[in-house]
Amino acid sequence: MFRILFHHPEIPGNTGNAIRLAANTGCELHLIEPLGFTLDTARLRRAGLDYHDLALVQVHADLTSAWQVLLPANVYAFTGSGTRRYTDVAYLPGDVLLFGCESAGLPPEVLAAPEVTDRLRLPMMPTSRSLNLANTTAVAVYEAWRQHSFGQGL
Repeated sequence: MFRILFHHPEIPGNTGNAIRLAANTGCELHLIEPLGFTLDTARLRRAGLDYHDLALVQVHADLTSAWQVLLPANVYAFTGSGTRRYTDVAYLPGDVLLFGCESAGLPPEVLAAPEVTDRLRLPMMPTSRSLNLANTTAVAVYEAWRQHSFGQGL
């Protein structure tokens, strides 16, 4: 299926929700350190409910370590400065959906990394700055999964 990659996530509830999302959609969740919490944080466990054992979660020491595990693959970086809409992509199983931390998004050097296939955005009202990380991830994952009939025939 698809692989979710969080670059330095800060809020345990968002990562807990992503664990739940991964378990329910068959995605893998990859986290790049440093994390703004520990994986045994009560808020993370509460947000993930009883899905922790059903999700594949892998922590990487840095982006280079993550690339070694995830590539080759298309890597779609989600950013407010993206040039294409997330719906304009034909996702393939194994694609990596990359998201930045809650307070700052993806740093310029990650957005410019040669491993990044494209920079995507979700439409928002012009006066809006950003969506919640867990919500953005869910929208992107469900679009990719929808394009593959929600796993039917994979």
